[in-house]
Amino acid sequence: MSGPRPALLFYCQHSLGLGHLTRSLALARALSERFRVVLLSGGRVPGELALPPGVEVVGLPPVGLAADGTLVSRDRRRGLERAMELRREMIGDAYRRHRPRVVLIELFPFGRKKFRGELMPLLERADEDPSQPLVVCSLRDILVGRSDQREHDERASRLANRWFDAVLVHSDPRFARLEESFRPRTPLRIPVHHTGFVVAPRDRGRPADAPAATNGAGPRRLLVSAGGGIAGEPLLRAAIEAGALVRDDGVRIKVVAGPFLPESAWRSLRSAARDRPGVELRRSVTDLRAELETSAASVSQCGYNTALDLLMSRVPALVVPFAEPGEDEQTRRARRLERLGAVRVLDPRSLSADALAWEIRRLRDFRAAPIELDFGGADEATRLIAQRQSDS
Repeated sequence: MSGPRPALLFYCQHSLGLGHLTRSLALARALSERFRVVLLSGGRVPGELALPPGVEVVGLPPVGLAADGTLVSRDRRRGLERAMELRREMIGDAYRRHRPRVVLIELFPFGRKKFRGELMPLLERADEDPSQPLVVCSLRDILVGRSDQREHDERASRLANRWFDAVLVHSDPRFARLEESFRPRTPLRIPVHHTGFVVAPRDRGRPADAPAATNGAGPRRLLVSAGGGIAGEPLLRAAIEAGALVRDDGVRIKVVAGPFLPESAWRSLRSAARDRPGVELRRSVTDLRAELETSAASVSQCGYNTALDLLMSRVPALVVPFAEPGEDEQTRRARRLERLGAVRVLDPRSLSADALAWEIRRLRDFRAAPIELDFGGADEATRLIAQRQSDS
Protein backbone atom coordinates (compact mmCIF):
# COMPACT_ATOMS: atom_id res chain seq x y z
CA MET A 1 0.00 0.00 0.00
CA SER A 2 1.60 3.30 -1.11
CA GLY A 3 1.54 6.52 0.90
CA PRO A 4 0.90 6.96 4.62
CA ARG A 5 -1.66 4.67 6.16
CA PRO A 6 -4.89 6.40 7.23
CA ALA A 7 -5.57 6.40 10.96
CA LEU A 8 -8.20 4.07 12.43
CA LEU A 9 -9.47 4.63 15.97
CA PHE A 10 -10.77 1.37 17.47
CA TYR A 11 -12.78 1.45 20.73
CA CYS A 12 -12.99 -1.82 22.69
CA GLN A 13 -14.51 -2.28 26.15
CA HIS A 14 -14.27 -5.70 27.80
CA SER A 15 -16.19 -5.70 31.07
CA LEU A 16 -16.24 -9.34 32.23
CA GLY A 17 -13.99 -11.72 30.32
CA LEU A 18 -11.30 -11.50 27.67
CA GLY A 19 -13.43 -12.36 24.64
CA HIS A 20 -14.07 -8.87 23.30
CA LEU A 21 -10.45 -7.84 23.78
CA THR A 22 -9.00 -11.01 22.21
CA ARG A 23 -11.19 -10.64 19.14
CA SER A 24 -10.44 -6.92 18.87
CA LEU A 25 -6.68 -7.53 19.08
CA ALA A 26 -6.87 -10.11 16.28
CA LEU A 27 -8.90 -7.66 14.21
CA ALA A 28 -6.50 -4.80 14.99
CA ARG A 29 -3.55 -6.93 13.85
CA ALA A 30 -5.16 -7.49 10.45
CA LEU A 31 -6.28 -3.86 10.14
CA SER A 32 -2.73 -2.64 10.82
CA GLU A 33 -1.74 -3.90 7.36
CA ARG A 34 -3.88 -1.14 5.83
CA PHE A 35 -4.34 1.40 8.64
CA ARG A 36 -2.47 3.10 11.44
CA VAL A 37 -4.49 1.49 14.23
CA VAL A 38 -4.99 3.13 17.62
CA LEU A 39 -6.84 0.78 20.00
CA LEU A 40 -8.68 2.35 22.94
CA SER A 41 -8.81 -0.44 25.51
CA GLY A 42 -11.33 0.09 28.31
CA GLY A 43 -10.74 -2.94 30.55
CA ARG A 44 -7.89 -4.61 32.37
CA VAL A 45 -5.23 -6.06 30.05
CA PRO A 46 -3.40 -9.11 31.49
CA GLY A 47 0.37 -8.78 31.34
CA GLU A 48 0.77 -12.12 29.55
CA LEU A 49 -1.51 -11.10 26.68
CA ALA A 50 0.54 -10.43 23.55
CA LEU A 51 -0.27 -7.08 21.93
CA PRO A 52 -0.04 -6.95 18.12
CA PRO A 53 3.01 -5.19 16.71
CA GLY A 54 2.30 -1.99 14.84
CA VAL A 55 -0.84 -1.23 16.88
CA GLU A 56 -0.83 1.65 19.37
CA VAL A 57 -2.78 0.64 22.47
CA VAL A 58 -4.19 3.42 24.64
CA GLY A 59 -5.11 2.00 28.02
CA LEU A 60 -8.09 3.87 29.38
CA PRO A 61 -8.61 3.74 33.16
CA PRO A 62 -10.07 0.23 33.39
CA VAL A 63 -13.74 -0.14 34.22
CA GLY A 64 -15.76 -3.35 34.51
CA LEU A 65 -18.97 -4.84 35.83
CA ALA A 66 -19.61 -5.93 39.40
CA ALA A 67 -21.61 -9.06 40.21
CA ASP A 68 -24.82 -7.01 40.31
CA GLY A 69 -24.18 -5.52 36.86
CA THR A 70 -23.15 -2.06 38.03
CA LEU A 71 -20.04 -0.32 36.72
CA VAL A 72 -16.99 -0.32 38.96
CA SER A 73 -13.53 1.15 38.57
CA ARG A 74 -10.74 -1.42 38.20
CA ASP A 75 -8.19 1.36 38.68
CA ARG A 76 -6.89 1.38 42.25
CA ARG A 77 -5.92 5.03 41.92
CA ARG A 78 -9.35 6.35 40.91
CA GLY A 79 -12.99 5.97 41.77
CA LEU A 80 -15.60 5.38 39.08
CA GLU A 81 -16.60 9.02 38.56
CA ARG A 82 -13.02 10.22 38.11
CA ALA A 83 -12.15 7.21 35.93
CA MET A 84 -15.07 7.90 33.59
CA GLU A 85 -14.20 11.60 33.40
CA LEU A 86 -10.60 10.80 32.52
CA ARG A 87 -11.69 8.23 29.93
CA ARG A 88 -13.80 10.82 28.10
CA GLU A 89 -10.85 13.21 28.07
CA MET A 90 -8.49 10.53 26.74
CA ILE A 91 -10.88 9.45 23.99
CA GLY A 92 -11.31 13.05 22.86
CA ASP A 93 -7.57 13.63 22.95
CA ALA A 94 -6.91 10.49 20.88
CA TYR A 95 -9.36 11.71 18.25
CA ARG A 96 -7.74 15.15 18.08
CA ARG A 97 -4.22 13.73 17.85
CA HIS A 98 -4.87 11.09 15.21
CA ARG A 99 -7.70 12.60 13.13
CA PRO A 100 -8.94 9.12 12.16
CA ARG A 101 -10.35 8.30 8.76
CA VAL A 102 -12.17 5.35 10.34
CA VAL A 103 -13.81 5.02 13.76
CA LEU A 104 -14.50 1.39 14.70
CA ILE A 105 -16.59 0.75 17.82
CA GLU A 106 -16.98 -2.68 19.34
CA LEU A 107 -20.60 -3.68 20.24
CA PHE A 108 -22.23 -0.25 20.74
CA PRO A 109 -25.10 0.54 20.11
CA PHE A 110 -26.12 -3.16 20.28
CA GLY A 111 -24.64 -3.24 23.79
CA ARG A 112 -22.46 -1.10 26.08
CA LYS A 113 -25.35 1.22 27.04
CA LYS A 114 -23.54 1.96 30.31
CA PHE A 115 -20.73 3.55 28.26
CA ARG A 116 -22.98 5.82 26.24
CA GLY A 117 -21.63 8.84 28.15
CA GLU A 118 -18.21 8.47 26.51
CA LEU A 119 -19.30 6.98 23.18
CA MET A 120 -21.87 9.56 22.14
CA PRO A 121 -19.30 12.42 22.35
CA LEU A 122 -17.00 10.32 20.14
CA LEU A 123 -19.77 9.77 17.59
CA GLU A 124 -20.73 13.44 17.68
CA ARG A 125 -17.11 14.44 17.12
CA ALA A 126 -16.88 12.15 14.09
CA ASP A 127 -20.20 13.46 12.76
CA GLU A 128 -19.02 17.08 13.03
CA ASP A 129 -15.60 16.36 11.51
CA PRO A 130 -15.40 17.96 8.03
CA SER A 131 -13.41 14.95 6.82
CA GLN A 132 -16.41 12.69 7.60
CA PRO A 133 -14.64 9.53 8.81
CA LEU A 134 -16.20 6.15 8.23
CA VAL A 135 -17.97 4.94 11.40
CA VAL A 136 -18.37 1.17 11.77
CA CYS A 137 -19.69 -1.18 14.46
CA SER A 138 -17.90 -4.47 15.21
CA LEU A 139 -20.17 -7.28 16.49
CA ARG A 140 -19.70 -10.89 17.59
CA ASP A 141 -21.83 -13.74 16.25
CA ILE A 142 -24.69 -13.83 18.80
CA LEU A 143 -26.11 -10.98 20.87
CA VAL A 144 -27.26 -11.41 24.46
CA GLY A 145 -31.00 -11.70 24.99
CA ARG A 146 -32.60 -9.02 27.18
CA SER A 147 -35.74 -8.61 29.25
CA ASP A 148 -36.57 -5.42 27.32
CA GLN A 149 -35.58 -6.92 23.96
CA ARG A 150 -38.00 -4.99 21.74
CA GLU A 151 -37.15 -1.63 23.26
CA HIS A 152 -33.44 -2.37 23.29
CA ASP A 153 -33.37 -3.47 19.66
CA GLU A 154 -35.41 -0.50 18.53
CA ARG A 155 -33.11 1.94 20.35
CA ALA A 156 -30.03 0.26 18.91
CA SER A 157 -31.40 0.31 15.37
CA ARG A 158 -32.21 4.02 15.54
CA LEU A 159 -28.77 4.86 16.93
CA ALA A 160 -27.02 2.72 14.31
CA ASN A 161 -29.00 4.31 11.47
CA ARG A 162 -28.22 7.80 12.73
CA TRP A 163 -24.54 7.55 13.67
CA PHE A 164 -22.99 4.58 11.84
CA ASP A 165 -22.12 3.78 8.24
CA ALA A 166 -21.97 -0.02 8.47
CA VAL A 167 -22.13 -3.02 10.81
CA LEU A 168 -19.62 -5.87 10.65
CA VAL A 169 -20.85 -9.13 12.20
CA HIS A 170 -17.93 -11.46 12.90
CA SER A 171 -19.74 -14.68 12.10
CA ASP A 172 -20.19 -17.12 9.27
CA PRO A 173 -23.81 -16.49 8.23
CA ARG A 174 -24.30 -20.26 7.91
CA PHE A 175 -23.80 -20.45 11.68
CA ALA A 176 -25.45 -17.27 12.98
CA ARG A 177 -26.92 -14.17 11.39
CA LEU A 178 -27.56 -10.84 13.06
CA GLU A 179 -31.31 -10.92 12.44
CA GLU A 180 -31.61 -14.10 14.52
CA SER A 181 -30.79 -12.21 17.73
CA PHE A 182 -31.75 -8.66 16.69
CA ARG A 183 -35.33 -7.80 15.68
CA PRO A 184 -36.09 -4.06 15.84
CA ARG A 185 -39.32 -2.51 14.61
CA THR A 186 -37.27 -0.01 12.59
CA PRO A 187 -35.06 -1.97 10.16
CA LEU A 188 -31.38 -1.21 9.84
CA ARG A 189 -30.84 0.99 6.79
CA ILE A 190 -27.06 0.78 6.87
CA PRO A 191 -25.18 -2.17 5.32
CA VAL A 192 -24.67 -5.28 7.47
CA HIS A 193 -21.74 -7.52 6.47
CA HIS A 194 -21.10 -10.99 7.91
CA THR A 195 -17.31 -11.22 7.75
CA GLY A 196 -16.67 -14.76 8.92
CA PHE A 197 -15.21 -15.53 12.34
CA VAL A 198 -12.25 -13.53 13.62
CA VAL A 199 -9.41 -15.70 14.92
CA ALA A 200 -5.86 -14.87 15.90
CA PRO A 201 -3.24 -15.87 13.31
CA ARG A 202 -1.13 -18.95 13.97
CA ASP A 203 2.38 -19.77 12.85
CA ARG A 204 1.89 -23.52 12.97
CA GLY A 205 -0.76 -26.20 12.75
CA ARG A 206 -1.64 -29.07 15.06
CA PRO A 207 1.54 -30.72 16.38
CA ALA A 208 2.22 -34.11 14.87
CA ASP A 209 2.76 -35.60 18.33
CA ALA A 210 -0.54 -34.34 19.79
CA PRO A 211 -2.15 -37.16 21.79
CA ALA A 212 -5.16 -38.89 20.29
CA ALA A 213 -8.46 -38.59 22.15
CA THR A 214 -8.72 -42.30 22.87
CA ASN A 215 -5.05 -43.21 23.15
CA GLY A 216 -4.95 -46.02 25.72
CA ALA A 217 -1.18 -45.78 26.36
CA GLY A 218 -0.28 -43.43 29.18
CA PRO A 219 -2.40 -40.80 30.90
CA ARG A 220 -4.91 -38.75 28.91
CA ARG A 221 -4.61 -35.04 29.60
CA LEU A 222 -7.85 -33.12 29.99
CA LEU A 223 -7.67 -29.34 29.71
CA VAL A 224 -10.18 -27.38 31.81
CA SER A 225 -10.58 -23.64 31.19
CA ALA A 226 -13.06 -20.82 31.80
CA GLY A 227 -11.98 -17.95 29.57
CA GLY A 228 -10.77 -14.98 31.60
CA GLY A 229 -12.00 -16.78 34.71
CA ILE A 230 -14.07 -14.05 36.33
CA ALA A 231 -17.15 -16.32 36.31
CA GLY A 232 -15.39 -19.66 36.17
CA GLU A 233 -15.00 -20.74 39.79
CA PRO A 234 -17.93 -23.24 39.89
CA LEU A 235 -16.67 -25.08 36.80
CA LEU A 236 -13.04 -25.05 37.91
CA ARG A 237 -13.90 -26.29 41.40
CA ALA A 238 -16.07 -29.10 40.04
CA ALA A 239 -13.22 -30.12 37.73
CA ILE A 240 -10.73 -30.30 40.60
CA GLU A 241 -13.13 -32.45 42.59
CA ALA A 242 -13.86 -34.63 39.55
CA GLY A 243 -10.12 -35.27 39.16
CA ALA A 244 -10.18 -37.86 41.93
CA LEU A 245 -13.14 -39.62 40.30
CA VAL A 246 -11.52 -40.06 36.89
CA ARG A 247 -7.94 -40.66 37.98
CA ASP A 248 -8.37 -44.43 37.84
CA ASP A 249 -9.59 -44.00 34.24
CA GLY A 250 -6.15 -42.71 33.27
CA VAL A 251 -7.20 -39.04 33.10
CA ARG A 252 -4.95 -36.24 34.29
CA ILE A 253 -6.49 -32.79 34.54
CA LYS A 254 -4.85 -29.46 33.82
CA VAL A 255 -6.99 -26.62 35.17
CA VAL A 256 -6.38 -23.09 33.81
CA ALA A 257 -7.98 -20.57 36.16
CA GLY A 258 -7.78 -17.45 34.01
CA PRO A 259 -6.20 -14.06 34.76
CA PHE A 260 -9.48 -12.47 35.92
CA LEU A 261 -10.43 -15.13 38.47
CA PRO A 262 -10.74 -13.20 41.77
CA GLU A 263 -7.74 -13.64 44.03
CA SER A 264 -9.83 -15.10 46.85
CA ALA A 265 -11.18 -17.76 44.49
CA TRP A 266 -7.67 -18.52 43.23
CA ARG A 267 -6.43 -19.11 46.78
CA SER A 268 -9.42 -21.35 47.48
CA LEU A 269 -8.83 -23.40 44.33
CA ARG A 270 -5.14 -23.78 45.15
CA SER A 271 -6.12 -25.17 48.51
CA ALA A 272 -8.63 -27.55 46.92
CA ALA A 273 -6.05 -28.79 44.37
CA ARG A 274 -3.29 -29.29 46.91
CA ASP A 275 -2.33 -32.94 47.44
CA ARG A 276 -4.63 -34.12 44.62
CA PRO A 277 -2.59 -36.41 42.37
CA GLY A 278 -3.44 -36.02 38.73
CA VAL A 279 -4.59 -32.40 39.01
CA GLU A 280 -2.41 -29.51 37.83
CA LEU A 281 -3.59 -25.95 38.49
CA ARG A 282 -2.31 -22.99 36.46
CA ARG A 283 -3.24 -19.32 36.78
CA SER A 284 -3.15 -18.68 33.03
CA VAL A 285 -1.59 -19.77 29.73
CA THR A 286 -0.43 -17.62 26.82
CA ASP A 287 -2.06 -19.69 24.05
CA LEU A 288 -5.17 -21.73 24.81
CA ARG A 289 -5.36 -23.21 21.31
CA ALA A 290 -1.82 -24.54 21.60
CA GLU A 291 -2.79 -26.17 24.91
CA LEU A 292 -5.87 -27.70 23.29
CA GLU A 293 -3.82 -29.08 20.41
CA THR A 294 -1.75 -31.13 22.85
CA SER A 295 -4.68 -32.29 25.00
CA ALA A 296 -6.82 -35.38 24.63
CA ALA A 297 -10.03 -33.57 25.55
CA SER A 298 -11.38 -30.25 26.83
CA VAL A 299 -13.90 -28.97 29.35
CA SER A 300 -14.68 -25.27 29.13
CA GLN A 301 -17.28 -22.56 28.94
CA CYS A 302 -18.44 -21.50 25.47
CA GLY A 303 -17.40 -17.93 24.80
CA TYR A 304 -16.70 -16.74 21.25
CA ASN A 305 -12.93 -17.29 21.27
CA THR A 306 -12.98 -20.56 23.21
CA ALA A 307 -15.58 -21.97 20.82
CA LEU A 308 -13.42 -21.08 17.83
CA ASP A 309 -10.36 -22.63 19.46
CA LEU A 310 -12.35 -25.83 19.98
CA LEU A 311 -13.52 -25.87 16.37
CA MET A 312 -10.05 -25.30 14.99
CA SER A 313 -8.29 -27.80 17.26
CA ARG A 314 -11.02 -30.46 16.77
CA VAL A 315 -10.39 -31.74 20.29
CA PRO A 316 -13.24 -33.74 21.90
CA ALA A 317 -14.96 -31.09 23.98
CA LEU A 318 -17.56 -30.71 26.69
CA VAL A 319 -18.84 -27.17 27.18
CA VAL A 320 -20.60 -25.84 30.28
CA PRO A 321 -21.84 -22.44 29.11
CA PHE A 322 -21.84 -19.40 31.39
CA ALA A 323 -25.55 -18.78 31.93
CA GLU A 324 -26.22 -16.37 34.76
CA PRO A 325 -29.51 -14.40 34.57
CA GLY A 326 -29.41 -12.16 31.51
CA GLU A 327 -26.55 -14.11 29.92
CA ASP A 328 -27.83 -16.53 27.27
CA GLU A 329 -25.30 -15.94 24.49
CA GLN A 330 -23.00 -18.84 25.46
CA THR A 331 -25.91 -21.25 25.84
CA ARG A 332 -27.24 -20.39 22.40
CA ARG A 333 -23.79 -20.83 20.85
CA ALA A 334 -23.25 -24.12 22.69
CA ARG A 335 -26.57 -25.59 21.57
CA ARG A 336 -25.88 -24.65 17.94
CA LEU A 337 -22.49 -26.35 18.11
CA GLU A 338 -24.06 -29.38 19.76
CA ARG A 339 -26.63 -29.70 16.95
CA LEU A 340 -23.74 -29.65 14.47
CA GLY A 341 -21.98 -32.45 16.35
CA ALA A 342 -18.99 -30.27 17.26
CA VAL A 343 -19.24 -30.43 21.09
CA ARG A 344 -21.11 -32.03 23.95
CA VAL A 345 -23.02 -29.75 26.33
CA LEU A 346 -23.60 -29.98 30.09
CA ASP A 347 -26.32 -27.70 31.42
CA PRO A 348 -24.66 -25.52 34.10
CA ARG A 349 -27.63 -26.16 36.39
CA SER A 350 -26.54 -29.82 36.47
CA LEU A 351 -22.89 -29.08 37.19
CA SER A 352 -21.34 -31.17 39.96
CA ALA A 353 -18.20 -33.24 40.41
CA ASP A 354 -20.13 -36.47 39.78
CA ALA A 355 -21.88 -35.13 36.67
CA LEU A 356 -18.63 -33.76 35.31
CA ALA A 357 -16.78 -37.04 35.91
CA TRP A 358 -19.54 -38.90 34.04
CA GLU A 359 -19.31 -36.53 31.09
CA ILE A 360 -15.50 -36.70 31.04
CA ARG A 361 -15.69 -40.49 30.70
CA ARG A 362 -18.17 -40.12 27.81
CA LEU A 363 -15.73 -37.83 25.99
CA ARG A 364 -13.44 -40.82 25.43
CA ASP A 365 -15.74 -42.04 22.65
CA PHE A 366 -16.77 -38.64 21.29
CA ARG A 367 -15.54 -37.45 17.90
CA ALA A 368 -16.15 -33.87 16.86
CA ALA A 369 -17.90 -33.67 13.50
CA PRO A 370 -16.00 -31.72 10.84
CA ILE A 371 -17.60 -28.32 10.27
CA GLU A 372 -16.77 -26.06 7.36
CA LEU A 373 -16.95 -22.47 8.57
CA ASP A 374 -15.31 -19.23 7.46
CA PHE A 375 -12.49 -18.23 9.83
CA GLY A 376 -11.22 -15.38 7.66
CA GLY A 377 -13.18 -12.63 9.37
CA ALA A 378 -10.20 -10.43 10.23
CA ASP A 379 -9.01 -10.20 6.63
CA GLU A 380 -12.53 -9.76 5.26
CA ALA A 381 -13.30 -7.00 7.79
CA THR A 382 -10.09 -5.25 6.78
CA ARG A 383 -11.00 -5.50 3.11
CA LEU A 384 -14.51 -4.15 3.67
CA ILE A 385 -13.37 -1.23 5.82
CA ALA A 386 -10.57 -0.32 3.42
CA GLN A 387 -12.93 -0.43 0.47
CA ARG A 388 -15.58 1.69 2.17
CA GLN A 389 -12.99 4.17 3.42
CA SER A 390 -11.40 4.61 0.00
CA ASP A 391 -14.82 5.11 -1.60
CA SER A 392 -15.90 7.74 0.92
